Amino acid sequence: MSSVKQFQVTFDCAEPTRLARFWCEVLGYVVPSPPEGFASWDDFDRLHKPEDQPRYFACSDPTGAGPRLLFQRVPEGKVVKNRVHLCVRAGTGLVGDERLATLKAERDRLMALGAVCERVMEADGEYESCIVMQDIEGNEFCLD
Repeated sequence: MSSVKQFQVTFDCAEPTRLARFWCEVLGYVVPSPPEGFASWDDFDRLHKPEDQPRYFACSDPTGAGPRLLFQRVPEGKVVKNRVHLCVRAGTGLVGDERLATLKAERDRLMALGAVCERVMEADGEYESCIVMQDIEGNEFCLD
């Protein structure tokens, strides 16, 4: 019998630190402490040209329940739809109008952070409502 393995989710991106901070706001995750000798990541970033800043940046669930997220800088931009995406469980246990209102409120919060709403999929009798979004670098994710 195989044991359950821990995993992290890795995002290819242009700006690892910026995207990690966005996802921290979305999920309530935290960033690691800045490198030794720096009071903050902003202090670290100011001393380096963008191309010399870290190629990787990670954040994690402070409770330890969710997977670690790793953001790695890549030279190419995103050109097609994600094959894998995150579903942010903002409406768990809710149904109907209450669920849709909760999802729309979360959508509005995330749009204020720079996310884009692609479409609102309202309940149809078979499936409950969900909202398809894009993060600040165009990666698709769902609010469900």
